[in-house]
Amino acid sequence: MASNNEIERRRTFAIIAHPDAGKTSLTEKLLLFGGQIQVAGAVKSNKIKKTATSDWMDIEKQRGISVTTSVMEFDYHDYKINILDTPGHQDFAEDTYRTLTAVDSVIIVVDGAKGVETQTRKLMEVCRMRNTPVIIFINKMDREAKDPFDLLDELEEELSIHVRPLTWPIESGARFKGVYNIYEHNLNLYQPSKQVVTEKVEVDINTEELDNQIGSSLADKLRGELELIDGVYPEFQVGEYLKGELAPVFFGSALNNFGVQELLDCFVEIAPSPRPVKAEEREVEPDEPKFTGFIFKITANIDPNHRSCIAFCKICSGKFTRNTPYLHVRHGKTMRFSSPTQFMAQRKTTIDEAWAGDIIGLPDNGTFKIGDTLTEGEMLHFRGLPSFSPEMFKYIENADPMKQKQLAKGIDQLMDEGVAQLFVNQFNGRKIIGTVGQLQFEVIQYRLENEYSAKCRWEPLSLYKACWIESDDPAELESFKKRKYQYMAKDREGRDVFLADSGYVLQMAQMDFKNIKFHFTSEF
Repeated sequence: MASNNEIERRRTFAIIAHPDAGKTSLTEKLLLFGGQIQVAGAVKSNKIKKTATSDWMDIEKQRGISVTTSVMEFDYHDYKINILDTPGHQDFAEDTYRTLTAVDSVIIVVDGAKGVETQTRKLMEVCRMRNTPVIIFINKMDREAKDPFDLLDELEEELSIHVRPLTWPIESGARFKGVYNIYEHNLNLYQPSKQVVTEKVEVDINTEELDNQIGSSLADKLRGELELIDGVYPEFQVGEYLKGELAPVFFGSALNNFGVQELLDCFVEIAPSPRPVKAEEREVEPDEPKFTGFIFKITANIDPNHRSCIAFCKICSGKFTRNTPYLHVRHGKTMRFSSPTQFMAQRKTTIDEAWAGDIIGLPDNGTFKIGDTLTEGEMLHFRGLPSFSPEMFKYIENADPMKQKQLAKGIDQLMDEGVAQLFVNQFNGRKIIGTVGQLQFEVIQYRLENEYSAKCRWEPLSLYKACWIESDDPAELESFKKRKYQYMAKDREGRDVFLADSGYVLQMAQMDFKNIKFHFTSEF
């Protein structure tokens, strides 16, 4: 039974949002409550010289954005919490989509002034596909924000989910007084402080004490609004939330550490412990005795002193033990891990055991690919880790002939991470990098130079889409490849890829070659 208690107390979740809504600031404050850091860092600040813990790459510190998902774990009360802070920028969306396959619930951060933005909508669609439970945190209430009722309407309409506020703001911007905690029936008064936690006041909202605390006009307004909430929104049901049909909403200011503890206290209580994971063969329950897990992310150079790669493994069932032999399903080989680690962003510690729901780092010297499965012998395949068809393409050329080896190694390791995709043109043998967004090219160039001391040069290439092709008719496939030989490439698995230079060309190819299947993700 011990294992069940261990699994029950796990909470693994991702923080997602549109860029600049305050995800990383919220992560910092959660770490502050978990006692993992003594001073919260800032993403962009001239006064606070400490950068955010989860933004550990140099390029993240310089630009004030997250470009890779970081994993942090800590204990809070009786719970073991695993947070994944994801990039908000759409150029890194693929990293975020993959991360969502490894979590049991999600906190969405929304900017109180801007409301729901494009990236928030896209991420919500991914959550809806998997019925992932969602909590919404409306951030930046210490700045002028939209009317809270308008915000709730917008959330329901744009994200197609029912909402129920569990805290309620008293004004916003310069007049912001605090929030009333509907879930715990107390008042939290706001004191702007980036480092200290705010005081809570137990008040009965129908007495004069509320008027003494916030003034009678605001007290009357608050009573009216709370009545309206009870009239309009259904009672909060944990079951509806766990099904992914209802999202509880909290208000606060992550930067000023306000409303964050209420969110965390309610979250650990209602959020799901690890849930069953679907493999191709069957559904895997978290409390099964045998260990299973899958690799959802690979990061090179977490520690610049040791040029090592780390594979992030999400444990789906059972218990992982150090130095125990486990089966690598794709290779059909048994492997032992002498130094599995747990993370605090870039800092990592070696562990002896981990349970379902945990995320561990396994040292990787090229043996893992994203989507690989580890088991105690059973042949299982976890799916649903897509690689999307890239939309931007450039030739990558070596800018320093003396560093050919370093460049090749750097490209190899960065492609293993899934930050971009590599195709080799069959016509001229040149390497093509395909990405989802422009920013990824800059990150690749920066990381090649800083982590592998290799310089690269980009050359423009105008392509519309890359599609993986396959056919049951070998003769037709051969004739297609002959006719399109200038536009044929191979991916890293050696699969055939057609590089269409326009939508029209792609459409004509699909019409002329009826027996060829064109795929736009690499999962088929």
